[in-house]
Amino acid sequence: MSEQNSSGFPFAEVPDSAGLDIDAIFGGAPNGGAPGNVNPFDAALAQQAAPPAPIPQAQAQEAAPQPMAQQPVFQSVQPVQPAPAPAPTAAPAAPATQSALDIDPLAAAMAEQEIKAEQKAAKSLFEKAPVFHYGSAREDITDPGMTFEELRIAKSADFPELGEGKKVSWTVEYGKTVKTITDPKGTTIASVKSEIELSKAFLDNLKKAKDKNPDCLVKPKVTAQSKGIASYKGVFASLEEARASDKAICTIPGGDGRVYELRKNELGEFIAPKDCVIDLESVRAGFTPALPLVPMELLAQIISFFRCCMTGPEEFEALAHILWDKQEQEFVVRVPEQTVTKAHIDAELGRDDLPEERYLHYIDIHSHNSMEAKFSPVDDADEQATRIYIVVGRLDKFFPDITVRMSCGGTYLPLDPGCVLESYGAVFPQEWKTNVKLLRRNVLPARPMTEPEVRHFRYWRMGQ
Repeated sequence: MSEQNSSGFPFAEVPDSAGLDIDAIFGGAPNGGAPGNVNPFDAALAQQAAPPAPIPQAQAQEAAPQPMAQQPVFQSVQPVQPAPAPAPTAAPAAPATQSALDIDPLAAAMAEQEIKAEQKAAKSLFEKAPVFHYGSAREDITDPGMTFEELRIAKSADFPELGEGKKVSWTVEYGKTVKTITDPKGTTIASVKSEIELSKAFLDNLKKAKDKNPDCLVKPKVTAQSKGIASYKGVFASLEEARASDKAICTIPGGDGRVYELRKNELGEFIAPKDCVIDLESVRAGFTPALPLVPMELLAQIISFFRCCMTGPEEFEALAHILWDKQEQEFVVRVPEQTVTKAHIDAELGRDDLPEERYLHYIDIHSHNSMEAKFSPVDDADEQATRIYIVVGRLDKFFPDITVRMSCGGTYLPLDPGCVLESYGAVFPQEWKTNVKLLRRNVLPARPMTEPEVRHFRYWRMGQ
């Protein structure tokens, strides 16, 4: 009977003579090297204790476990090597730039509202009517389908300078975009407005501009202006000459002193008075003297003569003529023979002693003694010749009143006395002026200046 084995191993010890290669069975190294002393069960336990490899995230399903085949106990066992741990599989990276709109729904809603607001503003901007802008005139163009030439014709009634298309150019200013119109007859206003609105430059400027709602301004400009009268217009001295001409528009002076315009077309003749005729030059009534001013000394002599006519038992009027001596280049005074009363003068105008070839009859000056210096109806009837007329009144005062007028063929026009008479302008010492200081305006008395103050101030200004 064999000896019982108390080692706990269920198999009997195999003698070395049996020829079994233990190292070959358990994966040991030949010749009893260190690797041959590996316990296969320790290796299995070590493999079980190793943490399981992480499951790749990209794998959708786990592979079904394969059933393990039962091996005989004494089957040759291959050495169990620890499986290398697989490299950890990184999770799919998120996009480098993730929009805040995917994270914050509130921001996404606000952005959507801003987009809708911009679209609504753009729609309202594009629906705005273009604006006609010329000088200070601004008006919405209700029919943008018209051409620029049609707009010019429509506005030429209010702006006559736009009447000739060759002399008018057009530009459209929309925000910071400016477009010049090269074909006014074939280009509509709406097409230019739409073209600008769809351009990238306009949209880019609109985003940067403070004014998000600019007007589309349609601007005409007169580029040329001709001189003289147009070929279809003319100025004529009589109605007969105007009718005989080939001009469609004729300007004619009327016997009543007004200017009339005759227009001829296939319907007939149209004649109407014109208050402002652009074909005629602007004329201003007045008098431009060709002679020097009458000296103050000469005027003072005449006033002294008039005052002398008031010192008798009865004051009366008097008349004097102021003549220009062309030879001596000076003024002379002639008092013609006259019969006078307080309000009337009958004078002899023949002056054989002063021939007209040498002397020019320049001024008639007469007195109204102590009465006002106003021309009477009798004066209007007598003073028809084309010259200067002066009346001196209130000779009872230290400074009399003087009224001056001219007669242009019987048409009178009042003149400033300084136009023909030398005024007070004597030279005075300069130190007088240095001793006078003008008060500041903010400290002047808050009252109107009296007549002597006004007169003194005027004399002071004349001496500057």
